[in-house]
Amino acid sequence: MEYRHFYLSREWTRLGHRICIAAASQSHLHSRKPKTSGTITEEEIEGVRYFWLKSPKYDGNGIGRVLNMLVFSLMLMPLKSRILGHFRPDLVIASCPHPFVIYGARGIARATGAGLFFEARDLWPLTLTDLGGISPRHPFIIMMQMAEDFAYRVSDRVISLMPKACGYMKKHGMAGSKFAYIPNGINVEEWDESGPIGELEHIRALSRIKEQGKLIVGFAGSHGFGNALDTLIDAAASLQKSLPVDFVLVGQGPEKERLHMKALNSGLRNVTFLPPVPKSSVPKLLASMDILYIGLKKNKGLHAFGISPNKLIDYMMAGKPIIHAVNAGNDMVSECGCGITVAPENPKESAEAIIKLINMPAAERAAMGSRGKKYVLENHDYRVLAKRYLEAFAG
Repeated sequence: MEYRHFYLSREWTRLGHRICIAAASQSHLHSRKPKTSGTITEEEIEGVRYFWLKSPKYDGNGIGRVLNMLVFSLMLMPLKSRILGHFRPDLVIASCPHPFVIYGARGIARATGAGLFFEARDLWPLTLTDLGGISPRHPFIIMMQMAEDFAYRVSDRVISLMPKACGYMKKHGMAGSKFAYIPNGINVEEWDESGPIGELEHIRALSRIKEQGKLIVGFAGSHGFGNALDTLIDAAASLQKSLPVDFVLVGQGPEKERLHMKALNSGLRNVTFLPPVPKSSVPKLLASMDILYIGLKKNKGLHAFGISPNKLIDYMMAGKPIIHAVNAGNDMVSECGCGITVAPENPKESAEAIIKLINMPAAERAAMGSRGKKYVLENHDYRVLAKRYLEAFAG
């Protein structure tokens, strides 16, 4: 599922509110597809009512995904009678990677007299034009820009996961007083009740490295183009003969096979690739590592508005020092002193940061990691974020 919505909704339910989530039955974000029958399927998950709207299957980012977006958005309006069978909402939140959802969400809000929030998790279509290289004059981009501008104008509040996006949104029709920054968060309960470190393959690989007296620089997450993992592989190559450290990359993604072959062809014996682990295993997996790495491709446009990656929040919650190879409008790592920020796609700077952390006393590394965990608990606990959302509605 899309965990942000579920965690926020579960906290609101605990605070005495009633929540319904309308979601597409087909999404690349689902790790397990919901069981559906008919056009609309209802399901309750830990007190949160879900309406799964039957939407077309798709693969990749082609016409199938566009059709999925449009069908889901069109199906929202007929949903209002089902929602009213449970309660009359005080607030409708349009939260989706694409802005087309605003049309159906606004229709429900107007029909029920509810307030309307638009949650911008990404800046679409800017993401497609800036990162994807699609022309701003493409008909689909024009349609998407119209939907985004409409959302900024008609919503009572605009919730942004990007702290520096207010200026961009104002240029597209939003009144500055509507802006509220509410980032991604952490579910503390998962960290208190986490599962095993992973499969036997993970346990054996990590134990072997530890038995050799080496420290572990870890990466956990998608091996995608935007994660700039060539930088980490190149840093590993420069340190293979000089430092007692191994690099462990856990996850899956379109770049994994190529990166694996690159490491093999370079004769790297200090790089290990492991399959992804269940979400419940992430806390113990990260706890078994000594230094954690996050990198993103250089981007002077989109990243200037700030980022809120779940991976970074998980890293900070793990209480480990972080190498942050990212250039963005915000920098939580430097802000709280939980690691070292270096230039993106710069193997030399990443390697120097690793050397610095390896040579640092263990107690100093531990203190650095503790600052990150403290920052997350104070600013990214979903219990805290759920209350900030309610404050935005009351205000």
